[in-house]
Order: sequence, then C-alpha cells, then structure tokens
Amino acid sequence: MPSFHLVADVSSDNPERVRPVVTRLFPTGVTETPGGFHIEADLTGDSARDLNREVLSALRTEEKRTRLRAAWTSGGTTERFFDYVTKGSRPAG
Repeated sequence: MPSFHLVADVSSDNPERVRPVVTRLFPTGVTETPGGFHIEADLTGDSARDLNREVLSALRTEEKRTRLRAAWTSGGTTERFFDYVTKGSRPAG
C-alpha cells in the first residue's frame, strides 16, 4: 500500500467540535490556526482520493460545515483537493 505525505488546512464553523476527530486521526503534526488546524502527517492508503474522502467524511461527521484543503504527495506526485474535489496533480518538488 502506498504511503502519502499530507499537508492540509482544516477550517470549520465550529473547530471545537472537530478537534477530537483531528487529534484521533492525527496524534502528531497538528497546529492550531485561527479558523481550524494545519496538518502535516504521513498516512498509508490505496489512493490520495480515498484517503482524502476518509479524512473529510470523518471531520464532517462531527461538523457539517468543515472544509479541507489538502495536498497528498506520493511517488513524486502531489495531488491537491478542496473538500472532495480534485484540483489537479503535479510533480512533487
């Protein structure tokens, strides 16, 4: 299974509600921001799309109005997402 490096920003209308989910999913690599959290972590999964969907779905279980801007890097390629929508890929660099 491929390993992915995640760099993401989570923003929410209620960051306190998503805090427990963020700390459960990412025990390290989380920094608080004024509207949410900045995350840098390594995860293993089938694809960036699947991992992105899992993370956002878990966050939205607690607070529906939560947004995820994420960049997933693996194998020399970075795939970017805003919520569930892919915003393209490029060579990692």
